[in-house]
Amino acid sequence: MIITLTVNPSLDRTVELAEELTRGEVQRATSAHQESGGKGVNVCRALSASGVASTAVLPGDPGDPVLAGLRTAGVPFRSVPIGTPLRSNITLTERDGTTTKINEPGPQLGTTALSALLDVVLDECAGATWLVLAGSLPPGVPTTFYATVIDAVRGRYPDTAPLIAVDSSGAPLIDTLAAGVRPDLLKPNAEELAESSGIADGDALETDPALAAAAAATLVGKGVGAVLATLGARGALLVTADGAWEATHPPVAARSTVGAGDSALAGYLLAHTGGGSPEHCLRQAVAHGSAAAALPGSTVPALSQTTPDAVTSRRLLLSPTSTNAPLDAPLPKEEGQWHS
Repeated sequence: MIITLTVNPSLDRTVELAEELTRGEVQRATSAHQESGGKGVNVCRALSASGVASTAVLPGDPGDPVLAGLRTAGVPFRSVPIGTPLRSNITLTERDGTTTKINEPGPQLGTTALSALLDVVLDECAGATWLVLAGSLPPGVPTTFYATVIDAVRGRYPDTAPLIAVDSSGAPLIDTLAAGVRPDLLKPNAEELAESSGIADGDALETDPALAAAAAATLVGKGVGAVLATLGARGALLVTADGAWEATHPPVAARSTVGAGDSALAGYLLAHTGGGSPEHCLRQAVAHGSAAAALPGSTVPALSQTTPDAVTSRRLLLSPTSTNAPLDAPLPKEEGQWHS
């Protein structure tokens, strides 16, 4: 069982444009899609689509459109009523895959709602293999909330706590790492990897996998179990205490990048729970992310829609200090099928 916590879920509406977005003009859409969203929700949707047991934990009243969407999609969830509507996000996608997002801040959550969310997470983590803490935090929620959740889960289950993955940005990401709670997996994109490692900037890391691997290695050196860094069209890399790998997928015709990183995380978790090696897990992550980018809106792929055999991977050799750029060391492609 994989549990996800999304403190700031959303109703994601994606509008596809036939032409390039032009400010101040009236433009016609070719289609529109609406999905229940938020990073943790997206991960759970992708896992459920592949038949992997998972439960999304999130705030929301019984009649909220976000929860209604999860019911319709058959995604298991547990919610905490908050007495106010959840946020809505709007995404505009152009024909070349360029994506423009407008995200609302979300409703304020008080201490009662946060305590209730934490209690639900603690209950659901009994026997779980992974707990995913993902997305932004709404106004008023302490930026240390993810660290509080991690401490509470490991305190409740000192010997049987699930592995914990964190996928966030800004202050929640920085303050989680500063608290010293050491997640088992960190899933940044290039910009988030830059802000959490202090090495270069997002553009430099996205275009230089060797430098990105060095940045990820600094986080592993500080106690993070593993770093799965998504690098857009350049694929992704995985760095653990035992090694570093880079993987790429052949180019796809991108329709929307919304949720691609969340799908990549779902692919990694799917492969990991199936007993996959680190390199296998990375390949499935890249396959999932690429499949998501080729789908409209925030649609997530099922395992059957991914092509991990098309992914090319190589091992990277890191210096003993884990701060220098790695040397390329191509490896032959491993064979194997993925199982949920």
